[in-house]
Amino acid sequence: MTSAMVLCRFLHFTVVLMLFGVWVFRPLLLGHEALLDKTLARVSRWLASVALVSGIAWLLLITVSMAGAWEAAFDPSTLRLVLGNTFFGQVWRWHLLLNGLLMVVLLTPLHASLPLRLVLGGLLLATLAPVGHGAMLDGLSGQLLILNQIIHLTCVGAWLGGLLLLVMILRQPAGHAVREILQRFSGVGYALVAGLVITGLINVRVLTGQLWPTPLLSGFALILLIKVLLVSAMLGLALFNRQRIKDCEQRMATLKTSVMMEWLLGIGAVAAVSLLGSMPPMTLPV
Repeated sequence: MTSAMVLCRFLHFTVVLMLFGVWVFRPLLLGHEALLDKTLARVSRWLASVALVSGIAWLLLITVSMAGAWEAAFDPSTLRLVLGNTFFGQVWRWHLLLNGLLMVVLLTPLHASLPLRLVLGGLLLATLAPVGHGAMLDGLSGQLLILNQIIHLTCVGAWLGGLLLLVMILRQPAGHAVREILQRFSGVGYALVAGLVITGLINVRVLTGQLWPTPLLSGFALILLIKVLLVSAMLGLALFNRQRIKDCEQRMATLKTSVMMEWLLGIGAVAAVSLLGSMPPMTLPV
């Protein structure tokens, strides 16, 4: 059960983060270019479809976990109880509704409206914040923690989705001003990195009661350390690419490999976060 939950959480977080990120960076990186619009529309539909399926699967797994029986996943009365009487369910019914609306938009002429996609994608991302550790605290403290998590997810989603868009651009670089695109992405990247680092440290401090959880090499702290190492490796690749922007046209194959590796490391970090969500953060007594 735990493994299925972690896998479902990982898949859902990944596709929702990337959906939001590619739409955020679409106007910044491509401007009025339309070369990748058909590909981006197709990818968006696939991501939104996977998000909807994995979101429903997540609800079913939560229902099984709460009821203690697999057949409860398909029992309408039990599902209504989870959706109506639990905090997760109350958040998740809105989350699934937003996901369904997003699918309608992407499958109709409304998909041409980037602001509409961004609003729905942003709300879909925001409704992930109260899920998991974000719901641990009550009152104002809980609301501030959720707000911090929304900012954190926004930074992560923009970075991860932006990298996916960069991968798509570098796979078909003809017609794109690659050097200018990399400079624009790199400039915004500094703000995103600062945002995710600061909000990540706040999350750790609030959830564990420490600047860093202990013991270092076991449980929650170990997985958190792996996540930090993966993000650090991403930063290293980002700095390497930043220093080589001037000659990027002469090293397109290396650049494509480097950006792909940075994106895969980001997905690995999301996998670590998905595992963290299933573990107690070892909050200290106050």
